[in-house]
Formats: sequence, C-alpha cells, structure tokens
Amino acid sequence: MATTKENLKEAFAGESQANQKYRAFAKKAEKEGFPNIAKLFATAAEAERIHAEGHLGSLDGINSTVENLKAAIEGETYEYTEMYPPMHEQAVAENHKAQRMFKYALDAEKVHADLYKIALAAAEQGKDLDVGEIYLCPVCGHIEFGEPKEKCPICGTLPTKYVKVA
Repeated sequence: MATTKENLKEAFAGESQANQKYRAFAKKAEKEGFPNIAKLFATAAEAERIHAEGHLGSLDGINSTVENLKAAIEGETYEYTEMYPPMHEQAVAENHKAQRMFKYALDAEKVHADLYKIALAAAEQGKDLDVGEIYLCPVCGHIEFGEPKEKCPICGTLPTKYVKVA
C-alpha cells in the first residue's frame, strides 16, 4: 500500500499534468471558435493548479525563496544534463517530430538554471533581481531579462514575438 507521501507525489504529478493539458485544450478550443468551452477548460486548469499547489504544500515542497531557487536550479540542471539529452537522441534516431521540442527544452532549461543562479545570488544577499521586465519566447521557452533585441538564440523567433511576462 502506498504511503501518503507517495500518494501526494502521484497526485501532484497528475494535477500538474491536468493543468497543462487543460490549458492546451483551452487554447485549441479558442482557436476553433469555442470561447465558452475554452473558458471551461481554462477554469478547470486553474482548479487543477489549486489542487497541485495544495499537494506540493502538503509535501513541504514550498520553502524560502533561497531554498526554492536551489530546488529550481537542481531541477533545471537535471533536465538539461540528464533527462533531455537521451530523449532528444532517441527522437533523432527515430526521426520523430518530438526532437525539435526536446532540443528547445534542453537548451531553454540551461538558460533557466543560469537565470535562477543569478536570482539565487541576489536572494542570498537579501536582494531582489535588478530587472525591469522579463520576456518569454512563446515558441521554445527561452527567457530574457529586459526586452529582447535579437532573434531567440534557441529557435530564431523574432524579438517582437516575445511575450512580456513581468
């Protein structure tokens, strides 16, 4: 029989996946001209996020900002050094369309880890990041501090296509 901690990990993963899946479904419904179905998917996605966050809290997975940054660096580093390389290699070997997104993720996760390291250095000094705005490449997930001036270094998306997040 599974322990409560094991159940929480499984529930967190399931709710997190449902959140992302329903967000994608909402975008698709919107594109297909179903705005109210899109709203339903988006609302359900938010409900799943609430569940996931509650499970993560029960796992004591939300700590101080410094500890959260260390966990984020560890996770992103694992993804770009261990998780994505063999996935990308396998997709290339199979000539599977996933190879493109695996490569984008692999490259973007390294950038994320590096940005988290900058944030960690600031937080350990009791300071916030000294950035005005943060931009996201909507194609590959590359992040830029400040308005991008050049094409995305990962996927080549034009700087005007980046989305201002913060």
